[in-house]
Amino acid sequence: MVLVLPTKHTKMNEPLGLYVMAGIYGLAGIMHFIKPKMYMRIMPNYLPYHKTLVYLSGLAEIVLGIGLCIPVLKTSSIYGIIVMLTVFLLVHFYMLSSKKAAAGFPKWVLVLRLPLQFVLMYWAWTYLN
Repeated sequence: MVLVLPTKHTKMNEPLGLYVMAGIYGLAGIMHFIKPKMYMRIMPNYLPYHKTLVYLSGLAEIVLGIGLCIPVLKTSSIYGIIVMLTVFLLVHFYMLSSKKAAAGFPKWVLVLRLPLQFVLMYWAWTYLN
């Protein structure tokens, strides 16, 4: 075992936050399999194979969440999460443009979700070494 002592140039992140993030993505991914119809309803019409994409995105969230907990996969998982959240912006914009896809959420909630995506991206980015 190698002990690495922090220096003034070492970025110290609270590991608990990384595990919280991993849990959030893992649970979100599992929900894609438990409630796929909820996710298919918010899929943009111009995307094909809604059910397949819902399952694939759920699987991606689970795999990336697990990857955050494995040191050798952490960096790749962080970049994957940032890319995934960027792609998910399509869904958020679609929800703003379609009453059916809005799933009953008030417009202000849907608008607030857009900057939240960038907050989540930044949160992931802060764990890059």
